[in-house]
Amino acid sequence: MLRKDLLDIPSLSTDDIHLILDQAVSFKDIFTRSVKKVPALKGKSVLMLFYEPSTRTHSSFEVAAKRLSADVTNFDVPSSSVTKGESVRETIETLQAMRTDFIIVRHKHSGQPAAIAKMTHASVINAGDGAHAHPTQGLLDAFTLREIHPDLNGKKVLLIGDILHSRVARSTTECFLRLGASVGWLAPGSLLPRHAPAGVISFTDYAAAMKWNPCTLYLLRVQMERQDVQYFPSLREYHHVYGITEERLRSIAAAGLHIMHPGPVNRGVELCDGVMDYPLSLINQQVENGIAVRMSVLYSLKPAVG
Repeated sequence: MLRKDLLDIPSLSTDDIHLILDQAVSFKDIFTRSVKKVPALKGKSVLMLFYEPSTRTHSSFEVAAKRLSADVTNFDVPSSSVTKGESVRETIETLQAMRTDFIIVRHKHSGQPAAIAKMTHASVINAGDGAHAHPTQGLLDAFTLREIHPDLNGKKVLLIGDILHSRVARSTTECFLRLGASVGWLAPGSLLPRHAPAGVISFTDYAAAMKWNPCTLYLLRVQMERQDVQYFPSLREYHHVYGITEERLRSIAAAGLHIMHPGPVNRGVELCDGVMDYPLSLINQQVENGIAVRMSVLYSLKPAVG
């Protein structure tokens, strides 16, 4: 696949997606060994440049890089010259002088990782930008679902929650569609984008969405930090109308549906406590698979010569 950057899912061909997921199978096998490292990126440097806080994505990329034997440096934005007004370009020029090979970028502004990619010879991986994209989350979700359903053609996945503000919804939807799955969106009308991608069916009623007969429910976090106005009456009301309550969980279990969530979860909002112990929950599996998929992504990129 050798390319310089990974900025979003649309920039990948379907063959690229299959290659990344197939490679991830081999990388996941490493986790069962006594020594969980390979020398694939020995001597290479990976810089973590997170302008937004993150626990899961940050730690997943860091573990992935270290298991490939890369050297990892964390750029501490809160204590850097960024707080003194240093521009992104000035920061990248400084980092460019350090000859880093990979830069993992998370930023609150959509398009910033793409802009950074044009400023540096290093390979840039988008770890989430605004409400635009989160490509490695989409890939790890596809990998996780493919472990349960090796052939996704005809499988129906229902994404529930804050679709409007979700970069995960955009990237994961694109991955599922490209692998042959059917995708539905369920949310209050105020949290549904005005236009859905071709092939996506939108619902505002939970009962109607369940009659669509999905095999997997993908719950999205309600992103209050990205909402500048009130999109629904209250979190309690949202849980009652769209959340997985204890009663709904019993119906989901009876139907044998899998549940996914990108984390972090909001208990009592998108899901009840019982979901965390639900036998068909894939949430922990997503976390483990994130490391394997990000190893595969790092292995597949080639920094420019410069």
